[in-house]
Amino acid sequence: MTASASRGKVRAMQDKTTTDFGFEEVPTSEKQNRVGAVFTSVAEKHDLMNDVMSFGIHHIWKRFTLEMCALRPGHQVLDLAGGTGDLALKQAAMVGETGGVVLADINAAMLQQGRDRVIDKGFVNRVRTVQCNAEILPFADNYFDCITIAFGLRNVTDKGQALASMQRVLKPGGRLCVLEFSKPIYQPLEKVYDFYSFKLLPRMGEIIARDRASYQYLAESIRKHPDQQTLKELILEQGGFDEAEVHNLSGGIVALHRAFKY
Repeated sequence: MTASASRGKVRAMQDKTTTDFGFEEVPTSEKQNRVGAVFTSVAEKHDLMNDVMSFGIHHIWKRFTLEMCALRPGHQVLDLAGGTGDLALKQAAMVGETGGVVLADINAAMLQQGRDRVIDKGFVNRVRTVQCNAEILPFADNYFDCITIAFGLRNVTDKGQALASMQRVLKPGGRLCVLEFSKPIYQPLEKVYDFYSFKLLPRMGEIIARDRASYQYLAESIRKHPDQQTLKELILEQGGFDEAEVHNLSGGIVALHRAFKY
C-alpha cells in the first residue's frame, strides 16, 4: 500500500458515528461495552489461549518488544491493555526498585487476573494496577519513559485519540511500542493464516474457553485492524509522534510499531 493510500484510510477512520466490531458495523458508543463483554468472558482462560493460539510464539514477540523498549533502572513504564500482567511483570524486573510500572486495562476481569499475579510474584511495591480507558489516560503530561500496548490497540474504539493520549503522557525522548496483529507480507502465508484464523481458531475457543464467538471476533478484529503502513501513518498524524518504525514479525502476522516523542 502506498503512503497516500494509507493516509486516505487514516482520514476515513475519523469522525465516524459507527465503527467495526469484528466484521459487524456498530454504533461507536456500543463498541467499548461489546469488547468488554468479550474479555470478561475469556479472562480466566486468556493466558492459556494465548499459548495455544500462537503455539507459544507470543513469548518471542513480547521478548522482542521488551528489548525494543530499552528500559533502564529508574524508568517509569505504562503497560496499556496489560491484562494478566505478563509484560508488566518483566518490565518491573527491568526498571528495578527505583523504577515503577503501571499495569492498566479497561476491563476489570482482566485487570483482576493481572493484580493477582502481581501479588503472587511479590511486585506490589513496584507495579500498580489502574483501570482506565486508553483514550482518556488519567496521568500527568510527560510522565512515562516508555509505553507499551500489546494486542490491545485493535480493540480501542478511537485509535487516534488513544495514541494522542499516549503521546501526551510520554516524556520527551520516550518511546511507544505497539505490538499487534497485522497483515502477512507473503501471499501464500496469508492464505494459510486465513484458514487458521477462521476455521481453527474459533474451534479452539469453543473447546478450550467454551466461547467460540469471542475468538471469532478475535479473527475478524485482526482483519479490520489497520495494516502496517496505515497504522504508522495513524501514529504520526493523529498520535502526534515525531518518528515511527515498523518491525514485521513472523512474516507480518504480527508487527511491532515503535514510535518516538522528541
